Order: sequence, then structure tokens, then C-alpha cells
Amino acid sequence: MDSKASDNDDAHTSANDAVSKRNDSPKRAAQKSRAIKPERRHPYDRRNAHNKRTGSRPTHANRSHNGWPARRAYAAIDLGTNNCRLLIAKPADDSFVVVDAFSRVVRLGEGLTHSGRLSDRAMDRAVAALSICSDKLRRRHVTLARSVATEACRRASNGEMFIERVRQETGIALDIITAEEEARLAMLGCHILLEPGQGPAMIFDIGGGSTELVLVDTDGSAPQILDWQSVPWGVVSLTESERYEVDDAASRALAYNNMRTRVMDSFASFRARLPHHEGDHKRLLGTSGTVTTLASLHLDLPSYDRNVIDGLIVPSQSMRDISGNLAHMSLDERRALPCVGHERADLVVAGCAILETILDIWPAARLGVADRGIREGILRSLMAASNAANATRQARK
Repeated sequence: MDSKASDNDDAHTSANDAVSKRNDSPKRAAQKSRAIKPERRHPYDRRNAHNKRTGSRPTHANRSHNGWPARRAYAAIDLGTNNCRLLIAKPADDSFVVVDAFSRVVRLGEGLTHSGRLSDRAMDRAVAALSICSDKLRRRHVTLARSVATEACRRASNGEMFIERVRQETGIALDIITAEEEARLAMLGCHILLEPGQGPAMIFDIGGGSTELVLVDTDGSAPQILDWQSVPWGVVSLTESERYEVDDAASRALAYNNMRTRVMDSFASFRARLPHHEGDHKRLLGTSGTVTTLASLHLDLPSYDRNVIDGLIVPSQSMRDISGNLAHMSLDERRALPCVGHERADLVVAGCAILETILDIWPAARLGVADRGIREGILRSLMAASNAANATRQARK
């Protein structure tokens, strides 16, 4: 699952260079829709913003003898099919403060659908990005880290060989996690942004090589996974599986419908297991470059702004309208849109097809947007395990 814009979402790395063409905006049909911003914000967002405004530094109680914060630094690396992301943070109250981040499009899974292997060029790009991550880990004196690889490495016949190359060249030990673990980490990283409500809620992550749907129960003190499924269709794998003539509108339309059918068929068993209660308020939260990109277009932003997008609530119909318009645009028209740009223009249509299919499976009236996911889930897991270990040591004394 690739948490698919600022340092936290590289889907938008080229958006600042895109030229805004208002007449081409795919959100024309939703001009009057109003986005709803939830009042609550993630604790580490509030803490970082406060420190930046006030110039706050750690109190004396939180400093070691040399003046640096005594709290240990934790790190999470998520190497997905499309992106390589790093987050370094320190504990703060019941959450954490981000001290460094890195994100780069590497397209590790490029060509994997047809060859079954990671290409040399793709592996070179990923190793270069991971080398930067390794340098940051050393400079930030990270004491505990977890680095994971997802669908591309799970599927590639040379995935294990690549993992060993990364270890030798960067010192980073990547763990190829299962789809179930990927779904759990993504849920753990973003569930705080779910709207309050009763009944089960759906969280999804549209990655580069796979998409995960997670049904969660939020009635207890911590969310519990009720059901989940991962399918091997992400923005990269689905784009490569459905070829079409980019300059022919009819061919693009047919390919889009085929993409939606492919994804719906893959989720058929999961869909059959879902609870169906008429009149219930369905809650839906998405973490991916697709949803953050479409949310930016919904707001007609000139460039991506994580502070505006992360935690946004958007009418689902607006996201459908934008998806349909993007699917019918030419590649050049998509490249000219702010917050899409060159790096995502060829992949966003597949993301739209997946998103619309999810809205068919779980027809919520509103969609929550999260610019957070696996990395945040890893950090929470690391810190919780560390706290538990410290508590055990104290109890033995």
C-alpha cells in the first residue's frame, strides 16, 4: 500500500510547476460543493504548528546534559510501488512530533505487471532515495526504526535480491510486509481522522501496486479491524494492465470502464461480506495520493497544501465528478492541472477508477481525506512497544 504532496505526499512534487488552467478544471460540476473541515486535528500537527509560531524549545526537564532533547528519535520508512517515504519523530504526550521527513517518487514497480521483476532502473531509483533516508537517520541520531516494503517487493521474483542490495548499499533492512500488516498499519496511522459516528467505518488506501479496504469498529477505546481485503490493483499496476490510445477519447472511456470492472470483480467477495443497513450514516476515510490530489482539485488549490487537505471532509459526489472529468481528459490536459502535474498525470485516472469503485462498494455521502498512513502507523507501533518495554523494566526493578 503506498500512501498515495509536501514531504508527506509526493504525489504532488511537481504540482508547483503546473500551470493553472481554470477552464480545464475537473471540479466545474462541483463548484458549489462546500468542503467541511473537522474541528479536531492530529496532536502532532498542533504541536508542530505551535512550536513553529512561538519558537518553543524543549523544557529543561526534557533535555539531556548536552542541551539536546532527551527523548529518543524513531523513524519509519515506507517503500511502496510508486513512492519512497521517510518520517522521523519524537514522542510528545500521547502522539509525536515530526522532526524530519522525506518523500520521492521512485516507481519501483514500473514494468512489474508485465515482467514480474523489478527493473534495474527502478531499483537504482529506489536505492538512491533510500540512501538519502539512511543519511537522515544518521544525522537525526535515530535509535529505533522500522523500514517496510510492500506490493512491488511482494510480487517481484527478484524482490528478496533487491532487499539484500538495499541492506548492503544503504544499511537499511527492509521488511517485506504482508498485505494484512499493510492494511493494519495504514488504519493505525490515519483512523484518528474518521468522523465520529456509530456503526462500522471503512478506511482505504489506494497504493501503487495494491489497494486495501479495511472495515473497522470504532466503538471501543481503540479501533478494531472487523474485515479487510487487499487486491493487486494500484495506480501503477492498473495503469499498466489496461492499455489504451491516449489521444482517442473513446479508447480512454472504454479503458476507464474496464478498470472499474476489474477492481469491482476483485473486491466481490469482500463486498458480499459487508453489512447492509439502510439509512445508516456510512463513514469513509481514504489515505492515498489519489484522494489528496482530488481533494486539492475540489478546493481549486493553486498548489498542494497539506495543512488544508489532511483531515478534510469532501462530498463524495464532488469526488465522483472530478474523477469522471479527469478520466475524459487527455494526458496533456491533466498535466496542466495544479496538484496533478507530470508525475501523476498518467496514473491519476487509474486512481479515479479505484476511488469510484470504492464509493460504489461503500456509498458514503462524504469522504474523509488523510495525508498520513503507513509511516504514522509504524511510528505509533514502535512507540507503543517501547513504552510497554519500559513499563516492564520498571516493574521488574
